[in-house]
Amino acid sequence: MNFLAHIYLSGNNDLLKIGNFMADSIHGHDYNNYQTEIRKGILLHRSIDSFTDMHPIYRKSKHRLHEKYGHYSGVIMDIFYDHFLAKNWKIYSDIELEVYAQNFYKLLLDNYQLLTEKVQGMLPYMIGRNWLVSYASTEGLEMILFQMDHRTKNRVAMHESIVELKQFYFEFEHEFTLFFAELKLHCQEKLTQL
Repeated sequence: MNFLAHIYLSGNNDLLKIGNFMADSIHGHDYNNYQTEIRKGILLHRSIDSFTDMHPIYRKSKHRLHEKYGHYSGVIMDIFYDHFLAKNWKIYSDIELEVYAQNFYKLLLDNYQLLTEKVQGMLPYMIGRNWLVSYASTEGLEMILFQMDHRTKNRVAMHESIVELKQFYFEFEHEFTLFFAELKLHCQEKLTQL
């Protein structure tokens, strides 16, 4: 799962959202350097990633991309799944996606000092290009994939995966819907444990 899903699955706890959002830039036991709610967000993020990587539905989706994109098929699939979350946002939230995104950007800016250096450096691009809302359209998705190509020094042409997205759109969306229902339950259970 990518940014939008991680934020959404954090519920209404702002510090938990921040921890979940920036978890990829916190390695090993460094999460212990953060306050309790941020730590919970980091651990929730790791649990989401483990659950996702091992889930047969997600693996089925990812398999369609593996031959062409190899290791990056998982990165692409995370972005595709965020697309389906954004596209179907009204099913999952009563808050409009644009409002939700703006509220989250404000949360990050208001808590800038808590963010890792990596996230602080990424923030102007994320807000400037409104990544969270961009996921909702295939055009926005293609822009994000182009940016990912740039960040990964064009190792594979991730933006070309829009072809596979369009080719298997119904299958990917159906798989996302089934998978996300299970992931939400997993997160609810994990949050009670944390």
